[in-house]
Amino acid sequence: MVPVLNLVHLYPGLLNLYGDRGNIITLKQRMAWRNMELRVHQVGLGEDFPDVPVDLLFMGGDQDREQVVVVDDLRERLAGRLSALVDDGVPFLAVCGSYQLLQRYYHPARGPDLIGLGIFDAHTVHPGPDVARCVGNIVARWDLGTIVGFENHGGRTYLEGDTAPLARVVAGFGNNGQDGTEGARVHNVFGTYIHGSLLPKNPAFADLLLRLALDRRFRDIELSPLDDSLEEAARRSAIARTAS
Repeated sequence: MVPVLNLVHLYPGLLNLYGDRGNIITLKQRMAWRNMELRVHQVGLGEDFPDVPVDLLFMGGDQDREQVVVVDDLRERLAGRLSALVDDGVPFLAVCGSYQLLQRYYHPARGPDLIGLGIFDAHTVHPGPDVARCVGNIVARWDLGTIVGFENHGGRTYLEGDTAPLARVVAGFGNNGQDGTEGARVHNVFGTYIHGSLLPKNPAFADLLLRLALDRRFRDIELSPLDDSLEEAARRSAIARTAS
């Protein structure tokens, strides 16, 4: 029997900036190369979770107006289910705007604060439309080596309490362009400002998410190694260009 994992993609029609679907395509393909299957279930505004075991969660990023559209639905309808899945160890990748919505609050450039789910003990403040955005390629070091990718965000995120960053910035901005942190991790929840190039360019990160999900669901299935030489060559080139 082919091992199957179920990924729930939250608000795919609204939160999908800068190719964030590329992360799901990468997870799906890396499963297929190993003769396993990743089934993707989309949950939009007002829609319920599918009646399947949830093994992975994903939310992409977008601009403030889309965050305003989804934040109440996220908090009022899905917060309880998401909290239970997080407590149960389900891997969750949240990119840019959705990373902000998993924090305590986001103070946008205009309008009232958006109250998030508080999964991350952190908050984000947009300094205003006249302040330059954090845009460009990014290189950061984390537990499994080096992450490369692309960031584009106006908000500045500040981690609080014992919240650990996902990575430390080598080149680029990361959370706020000041303290050298990029993203955050709590349990198996990963928040980041690196967009859809994240998992395609960083196969070790993709495999970490899959390994966490497989260990939780099956426990005795291991990920066989893949030939990631092309991805590694592209990563080294990106590191050299960005860090120079």
